[in-house]
Amino acid sequence: MSASGAFLGGAKGRLLPASVPFRFFGAAVVFHFLAWLALAAGAEVWPAAPGALGWPLASLHLVTLGVLGMAAMGAGAQLLPVATRQPAPGHRLLGALWWPYTAGVAVLVLGMGFAQPRWLAVGAVAVTLAFLAWAVLMLRNLLGARGMPGVVAHGWGALVALLIVLASALSLAATWLGLTAPSRNAVLAVHAVWAPYGFMGMLVLGLSYILVPMFALADRPGEREQLASWGLALAALVLAAAAVVSPQAAFALRIAALIAGSAGAAMHLRLMLRTLKSGMRGELGRSFTLVKIGWAGLAASLALAWGMVLELPVPRLATLFGLCLVGVWLLSLLLGMLQRILPFLAAMHAGGSGRHARTPSSLTHEGALRVHFACHVAALAMLGLAALLDNAWLVRAGAIAGAAGAGAFAWFFAVVLHRMRRQPPLS
Repeated sequence: MSASGAFLGGAKGRLLPASVPFRFFGAAVVFHFLAWLALAAGAEVWPAAPGALGWPLASLHLVTLGVLGMAAMGAGAQLLPVATRQPAPGHRLLGALWWPYTAGVAVLVLGMGFAQPRWLAVGAVAVTLAFLAWAVLMLRNLLGARGMPGVVAHGWGALVALLIVLASALSLAATWLGLTAPSRNAVLAVHAVWAPYGFMGMLVLGLSYILVPMFALADRPGEREQLASWGLALAALVLAAAAVVSPQAAFALRIAALIAGSAGAAMHLRLMLRTLKSGMRGELGRSFTLVKIGWAGLAASLALAWGMVLELPVPRLATLFGLCLVGVWLLSLLLGMLQRILPFLAAMHAGGSGRHARTPSSLTHEGALRVHFACHVAALAMLGLAALLDNAWLVRAGAIAGAAGAGAFAWFFAVVLHRMRRQPPLS
């Protein structure tokens, strides 16, 4: 049996109720739109100070927590049980976690946008508690894992990274409240690496070993190669953290971290491209064009990280790094995958058999996805140019284009839900 066939067999027996993953994905779609609006509100500040308390920072966390975090909670809970060959986590508790997490993200980003540290702290606590409860559900699943060791290793890495990210986030919130906390610069350096490359990065890399072969109709990459890439990525994270606590050896440790991280990323990308080349589906459309843009963003973020460590004279290097890391890599790849995941899950929940079975393509609105693709790519291009030129008008134009694309993606999501719930034709 092919990897995709094995996945389909396992997934059908471990489906969560449709209301659970789709509420997480639905919230991610809404937060995606709000993230672009927040960026437009902070257009004057973003090119020079994207990390300062204000709307650009709120926009960043609407993406990282609102879009990426929401999708990670929904997709992780649905896909990890297939990899581990374990029952899906308790859907009632998982569904209940959506409420405090959604409220926490909303309060946290409003606190950032309006520069209200107390709101930020309240939201951070709510998000932390929800994430910890989700981590316990995932932990129970990983402890009994009986398959896909490469994916499982990435799951463990993501959970460890999540604990570090949550601890650093609470420490940063404490500094904004004026409380005693470790050095803000040191904590921020750990948070800025372990959140995107650690928690989200480990999940993205691991789940890609399930999703890319499944959609390409290809065999999964070898487990040893997956584990080798994972080991290099983990070593890079540890070395980056060591650089923060060892100032005397910081430069050498950062170089070592970049060597390990670049090698791990190169190995992962080679495995992904080889999987696509060997797959039975030669053309995967715009969704995988977005995925490939995401992969290019990962490579670009590492190249820019090299520039930052070597202190190359490139304007707005840190801003470009953040854009490539979060916007081009993680967001583009996620949106490309969601274009495949949402209709696929909806078709499995829609039921039907024989000629009445619902197919993912029958649940998809291609026009909305065409608009989203054009707007998303234009938005990222304008933001990159805006960072180089320090131009707030280009930021605002990029944010408007991004919001239009997010609106089109929301329409695609609404159509998927509507067609999933509609009864299939009888003839």
